[in-house]
Amino acid sequence: MSKDRLMESLEMIVKELDMKISRREDLLKESRAAIALSSKAIVNMHTGKKTEAEEELIQNNDLLIDLRKIAKEDLKRYLISPETEYAEAMIIRSISADEDIPSQEILKVGNEGYILGLLDSVGEIKRMVYDNLRKGEVARASDLFELMEEIYTLLSPFAVYDHIIQGVRRKLDVSRILVENTRSAVTEEVRRMEFLKGMTNIASKQSKND
Repeated sequence: MSKDRLMESLEMIVKELDMKISRREDLLKESRAAIALSSKAIVNMHTGKKTEAEEELIQNNDLLIDLRKIAKEDLKRYLISPETEYAEAMIIRSISADEDIPSQEILKVGNEGYILGLLDSVGEIKRMVYDNLRKGEVARASDLFELMEEIYTLLSPFAVYDHIIQGVRRKLDVSRILVENTRSAVTEEVRRMEFLKGMTNIASKQSKND
């Protein structure tokens, strides 16, 4: 190969790499925007601002469509974080609306984003459990706890894929602790409510006898 041909070949490689760097920078920038939208949507769902949350999720979906076009195949790994946050937000949206958890096919996210998003949702469900306990809605809190426990149980076998889905084992460890702590809180509240109910019944019987 002549020097001119070699230089021409190297220049083409440099051009392709520069374009890839530019795409990567665009991905990182827009990914941060997508993650922020997911975070805002979750906060708005917890505070009852459903309309705002829906708008943010629609914007997020549109942004992810653009991100996938930029990423193509060679930079798909940069989609994991925004897709994880989007999956988490959509899962929490469905739970808040008493709907089934959306499938991966419906959300159109990758394997990593879906699994990690499910695991991240455990922490948000815990928050929903405690919110319901504070409002005295123990039955709803119990149902939510059963859901978070089921998610953890179903995903536990994925620990073996930690070398493929980076961080899944750590998220499983965190989820296990969240489930155990929440179980204690729900159990304690159920027992407290049963005790109060029992005391009320005793007082009612005594009142009738008097």
